[in-house]
Amino acid sequence: MIPRPNRAARSRARRGRLSFVVRRASPERTCVGCRRRAPVHDLLRTVVIAGDDALRLRPDPVRGLPGRGAHLHLEPACLELALRRRAFGRALRVTGLVDAGELAEYIRASTATSGHPAGRGSHSKVGRPT
Repeated sequence: MIPRPNRAARSRARRGRLSFVVRRASPERTCVGCRRRAPVHDLLRTVVIAGDDALRLRPDPVRGLPGRGAHLHLEPACLELALRRRAFGRALRVTGLVDAGELAEYIRASTATSGHPAGRGSHSKVGRPT
């Protein structure tokens, strides 16, 4: 049997081999409204919650709610695009219409507190005059 080096010797050997730290890039997701990729911390995760008789979209800013999530920029324009394209149903794999009232209120409140006017930074070309 070959003797194994003790913990201190293994640690010294590792330090000699790894002279630099590898940093990983933050994960990216696609906004269901404008279809642009962005770092996950720039997008809002939304989940669908089964209500009394309808499916409701609920914002999940801490990313802790169970279930499949769809990501969205905190911009009213992206929400409008996603609702018009019915992208939440496809992204969350649900059938039927979803109620986005709670999500719209959350985006409206966060846009108002951040000081950005509604619709600022809209980067979609859908609906613009040519």
